[in-house]
Amino acid sequence: MSNRPALPAEIARRRTFAIISHPDAGKTTLTEKFLLYGGAIQMAGQVRAKGEARRTRSDFMQMEKDRGISVSASAMSFDYQKFRFNLVDTPGHSDFSEDTYRTLTAVDAAIMVIDGAKGVESQTQKLFEVCRMRDLPILTFCNKMDRESRDTFDIIDEIQENLAIDVTPASWPIGMGRDFLGCYDLLRDRLELMDRADRNKVAESVKIEGLDDPKLAEHIPAGMLATLREEVEMARALLPPLDIDAMHEGTMTPIWFGSAINSFGVRELMDGIGVYGPEPQPTPAEPRQIAPEESKVSGFVFKVQANMDPKHRDRVAFVRMSSGHFERGMKLTHVRSKKPMAISNPVLFLASDRELAEEAWAGDIIGIPNHGQLRIGDTLTEGEMLKVTGIPSFAPELLQTVRAGDPMKAKHLEKALMQFAEEGAAKVFKPAFGSGFIVGVVGALQFEVLASRIEQEYGLPVRFDASQFTSARWVSGPKAKVEAFIAANKQHISYDNDGDVVYMTRLQWDIDRVGRDHPDIALTATKEMMV
Repeated sequence: MSNRPALPAEIARRRTFAIISHPDAGKTTLTEKFLLYGGAIQMAGQVRAKGEARRTRSDFMQMEKDRGISVSASAMSFDYQKFRFNLVDTPGHSDFSEDTYRTLTAVDAAIMVIDGAKGVESQTQKLFEVCRMRDLPILTFCNKMDRESRDTFDIIDEIQENLAIDVTPASWPIGMGRDFLGCYDLLRDRLELMDRADRNKVAESVKIEGLDDPKLAEHIPAGMLATLREEVEMARALLPPLDIDAMHEGTMTPIWFGSAINSFGVRELMDGIGVYGPEPQPTPAEPRQIAPEESKVSGFVFKVQANMDPKHRDRVAFVRMSSGHFERGMKLTHVRSKKPMAISNPVLFLASDRELAEEAWAGDIIGIPNHGQLRIGDTLTEGEMLKVTGIPSFAPELLQTVRAGDPMKAKHLEKALMQFAEEGAAKVFKPAFGSGFIVGVVGALQFEVLASRIEQEYGLPVRFDASQFTSARWVSGPKAKVEAFIAANKQHISYDNDGDVVYMTRLQWDIDRVGRDHPDIALTATKEMMV
């Protein structure tokens, strides 16, 4: 980390991170409290309010409002102390893990939220493994300490065992459930007390001189104080101290304890992100990586969101700025098409509000409204032909055929499906034989989301039916061999929305047969999202 040149101050103050968690661990509440402390919203608790106010700021699609889950990652920028935080929200539901995976290519760190009673759950483990593959630094927040939770050492052990990462406590809880008083801040020797009377009020922070300070007895009952001293002594003997290099390499995670719903522990976590979180990092690209301090502007599309504003048929490409100082109105080269693009109304997201972005620096996330020119994986530069790498597309695990309720509207259906394919919301395959489309997703809930969005956004009721195929593989190999393969397997061939050849399979036997009969053909379950 140390041998890189110092970043310009504006870039160095950026902290770009995602929040990952199992559904229901409290990610949405935590996001809202971040926005509250960042001054981006006035009043937290809208998640649980009634009627229209029930709209959490980061969940703007109707279906999310109805179901109370986040199904599309949205970005939010706000200032906190001297830092600029770019928070990218991720879907917690496992059916949307591909969107989450791509989102993690656009951040420099992840906040892992776990539930104090449940510890490491399956989805947390999956998302963590993705972070691991990218060596992403992780800061952990153990939430819901105001409810009955597991023993603190057990929680830390479980993270170390299941996720094979060193854990260092940044704070230590005092009591739990009904007896939860607050935390001892191990990094700053402060006592943080929770205010149970007002969920949106941050309680007092008592500056003390270490754990032997007699002032502690004024705030903590004798029995709990004895336990705290004993546990912290054990923790300091058994657990490693915070090593910032190890954290930045992704091998150690600091853990804070708190209760997001009670606004407790959130500020300490935010301070931790600012002080210990990584600055904007280099972006992997071909033929060379992009360093954030380069003066020329570059960025890449990691997400496309259609119809964020139902009144306008727009598509917004979410772009992570990789280098330089971008200014509104700049002309950037769209590397895939080699054409210049004037970026005249880029937007910054303050939760579901947007405002024109007059400027942006490496590390920022901006939205570029467009009519389909920008796709996931596209790179924008000031002329150099660089392609950002490592943004994957996965083979779907579930396939269904789709047709419009009204056969006269087949053309509209094609348009809607292509839009969702470009957005990365689903894979759309056009069979070489026969009519119609096959739609592939990672989780069953996505079919419901698609059906509801096609009806809402296009006024088009659709039906999904079982497909004879169970999986799809991208085909590659020498041109002549691929053509011969297509000719011999017409019934199994489809094309994805980029026009790439896809082999549809019913059984593992189909895949094995290709390996035997067509040794020059490679079938893959992922492809890079770029051309």
